[in-house]
Amino acid sequence: MAEPTATLTARHPLEGYRDLLAALSAELAPALVLELGGLVAAVDLRVDPAGGGPAAVEQVVGGPLPARPDTWTALPAGQALRLGPDEWLLTSAAARPEDWEFAVDEAAAAHGGMAVDVSAQRTALWVRGTAARELLATGCALDLRPRSFPAGRCAQTLLGQAAVLLVAHGDDDLQVLVRPSIAAHVVDRLVDAATEYRSDSVPWETP
Repeated sequence: MAEPTATLTARHPLEGYRDLLAALSAELAPALVLELGGLVAAVDLRVDPAGGGPAAVEQVVGGPLPARPDTWTALPAGQALRLGPDEWLLTSAAARPEDWEFAVDEAAAAHGGMAVDVSAQRTALWVRGTAARELLATGCALDLRPRSFPAGRCAQTLLGQAAVLLVAHGDDDLQVLVRPSIAAHVVDRLVDAATEYRSDSVPWETP
């Protein structure tokens, strides 16, 4: 009789914060809503933007790659973020990491490029609400006003002392991508800063 095989289930690195963030959001909405982003497949793409690589990858991912650094475009099940002159981060909520990497790498390799699976490298946190940019500005040196950091922009920066990738989806809708090893630090900082928006100013207890 065959032994049953174990099933591994992916767990969000910030799962222990889910209830806390839900309670915080219920209390502070519409000024602030903090939510965990879903798990996604992600690849780091390196390819010459002047060659045919970007067009080949676009055929595979089903959407356009952003033309300018520090901007992003939507893909059918994710997003494409241009991190540098020849570097993009591509995500998909529908693909398996190994399938996503293989498909993108095969398209890029034909034009001298490559793609590497980085699905475990970042986790996502959404900061929404009328005070979202004000909250993030407490620990970020970037000018986060909508006219300076509008929807469609992204930037690698520091939030507190943590390296993050900020993605602007709207005036009141921002995504924070951060390494799992320091994600809890980032959430603790944001939760602490959000205390001032409470009517009683009593801090939340973090996990």
